[in-house]
Amino acid sequence: IDATDARLADSFDVRRFEAVANQLVANGRIPGLAMAIVKDGRILSARGYGVTDARNPQPVDAHTVFRLASLSKSFAGTVTGMLVNDGVLRWDSHLTDYVPEFRLSLPNAAQQVTVADVLSHRVGLTHNAFDRDLEGNADYHTLTMKLANAPMKCAPGECYAYQNVAFSLIGDVVFATTGQFFSETVARRIFKPLGMHDASYGLEGIEASARWARPHVRGGGGWVPLTPKPTYYRVAPAAGVNASISDMAQYLIAHGGHRTDVLPEPLLATLHTSVVETPGELRGGAWRRERLNTAGYGLGWRVYDYAGHRVVFHGGAVQGYRALMALMPDRDLGIVVLWNS
Repeated sequence: IDATDARLADSFDVRRFEAVANQLVANGRIPGLAMAIVKDGRILSARGYGVTDARNPQPVDAHTVFRLASLSKSFAGTVTGMLVNDGVLRWDSHLTDYVPEFRLSLPNAAQQVTVADVLSHRVGLTHNAFDRDLEGNADYHTLTMKLANAPMKCAPGECYAYQNVAFSLIGDVVFATTGQFFSETVARRIFKPLGMHDASYGLEGIEASARWARPHVRGGGGWVPLTPKPTYYRVAPAAGVNASISDMAQYLIAHGGHRTDVLPEPLLATLHTSVVETPGELRGGAWRRERLNTAGYGLGWRVYDYAGHRVVFHGGAVQGYRALMALMPDRDLGIVVLWNS
């Protein structure tokens, strides 16, 4: 073991993480969980804990599929970056060149929005525009039309406000560029070459999985399994991916710079660089308040100064599922945690 590995071993013990995961399940804090830890391009741990379904308990394993919710945004940024790398798209390409019907309420604002603005939540809208309508079962196309009358927070490119509907316009750009549906392009360019064999998009995708974790809510003194809601699957680029922890370990390895045949280093550097500050996050949950020094958003990824370390991160939450993914480039370390409550 070289000195760096020895220092890491002193401060980082995979067994401690696995013990915490086991305890969360044993204490009934969550029904089931899957976790992957990757160091120096090698998988240190990728396994399941607890059960897929509190009513019909099957053990969670490395191939149990979970909803990724907003972790899906990193896949949208990644596949767009691959198209930029191919020379068929630019980060400063205008959205209206690919989605000519796109409109915003400020005069000429729609024509200013770039591909990078969409992926970094700088369209200029107020935060989470039309998420409530989405939750009320409105369809995606109808909501993109409603953006024409939505209130604006700033001119495009000038401020950050998190989006799901507007973010998903990147799917229309990918379709216009490739002639393939967004989900097909991600499968062809990311899932297949990285060996993400359990990964899919949409409600049909998760329900067709050989083994998948049901979402749960608290009720009647325990965990109650639900049927997954189709709602956020309607915005596939923002929240449509399903994957197992085996899949996500491969994705971590690639984003850690160890699959340059698929994701070259210069592309990763671009995706993982903050382009807009997100100071509101510094007032978020306890770990953010205690340890975040700066917070920003890149192209489908959050970028933090976390206790003096650069951390590339994204979280995700839809009814009955939670997910988080973090990379610490200076330690060549990555972790993904997926759970079903």
